[in-house]
Amino acid sequence: MASRQVNIDRETPMLLPPDLREWVADNELARFVIEAVELSDLSAAQLNLRGTGSEQYPPGMMLGLLIYCYATGLFSSRRIERATYDSVAVRYLCGNEHPDHDTIASFRRRNAALVRAVFVRVLELAREVGLLRMGTVSIDGTKLAGSASKRATVSARELEARLGALGKQVDQRLGEAEAADQGEQEDPGALPAELSDRATRRAKLLAAQQVLHAREQARAERIKAGEQQDSRKANSRGPQVNLNDPESGLMAASGGHFVQGYNAQAVVDAEGSRLILGARVSQESNDRRELAADVEAIPPELGQPTAVLADSGYDHSGQIEAVQARTGALVYCPPQASRQAAKAAGAKHWRNAARRKVNEARALMRARLESAQGRSLYARRQVVSEPVFAALKNVLGFRRFNMRGLKKAELEWQLVSLAYNCRILSSKIMGHK
Repeated sequence: MASRQVNIDRETPMLLPPDLREWVADNELARFVIEAVELSDLSAAQLNLRGTGSEQYPPGMMLGLLIYCYATGLFSSRRIERATYDSVAVRYLCGNEHPDHDTIASFRRRNAALVRAVFVRVLELAREVGLLRMGTVSIDGTKLAGSASKRATVSARELEARLGALGKQVDQRLGEAEAADQGEQEDPGALPAELSDRATRRAKLLAAQQVLHAREQARAERIKAGEQQDSRKANSRGPQVNLNDPESGLMAASGGHFVQGYNAQAVVDAEGSRLILGARVSQESNDRRELAADVEAIPPELGQPTAVLADSGYDHSGQIEAVQARTGALVYCPPQASRQAAKAAGAKHWRNAARRKVNEARALMRARLESAQGRSLYARRQVVSEPVFAALKNVLGFRRFNMRGLKKAELEWQLVSLAYNCRILSSKIMGHK
């Protein structure tokens, strides 16, 4: 018996439904994103002012577009633009409008305050519907590549050599220009462009040199305070800077490899929701001095945590004391081995009375972790932070920043955290997966 098959007709024009919502499921993530943005205060939005008098895209639509695309693994402005044509959900979210990639990139770049405001509002919505209760939080960090190649990283010596060589080239070209002016031949048209290009490169190298000097000064201050050892002998190249993104750093990541990028920090709710409560980016290659700033990244509108969980990489008595004094929360952080801690803190620091104070704090921390409550609370850490990073990297596919500079990297980290939170809330409220 012959089987009946569906007729596939690609030639006959198709009439779209009178209402585009008929093509978008009731529990579609795009619907939740639209509702969350509509319930937020958008007064901090910065529009893309083109100076032509043309109508601007509404900030709610632009932000909703970014959130939805980040939540579905689209981070490039060109791919987001393409999605306004290819994706039915994105067409619905944009009202069948198609902002170009330059408009999308410019809006993202200018609206850190708006992303921050909506990030807080979504967490407030989670609390209002009973999915978020401020209590125990887990803190961790992960290294993410920046929008710069490791091949563009140079040492201070290499930077000085490039500046010297470029200075000689500029002097040579200026001499040729002066000779051309005094002679009868015309000044070559390419000469000003060459000089302009060299001036731009020189300004770029000088900016990188200033960043390098600032890092060296901060490093010297930490060594003087006993918080860091002088390890320049271990690094034959000495201090380094990346010419494409001077604010990024060469950082050791898991697996024994290095990435040119940033240290992305996340404060995650350990009470069950696994929502990201605080997101910030650091230039530090390790987490020892990140605890206090991470806890401060929790929006004050949510209140203060009652307990903070962190791994041994955050073991820093000053940071732990600061968090406990400011918030009243108890910190649970396994102490590092005394030899490792002494090496990290500097030998001078460990020859004076501060050593006894730190040892006492470590003994108190060990007792806290070995208590029944400590064991119960700290057991949550392994099933909270790491799954969140795994979802961001492996499910959403966010493994590198698209914008350069510390502030822009932090903006993008908050944006992807906001998108992740919307995805979690949508699945719990609307059943979207």
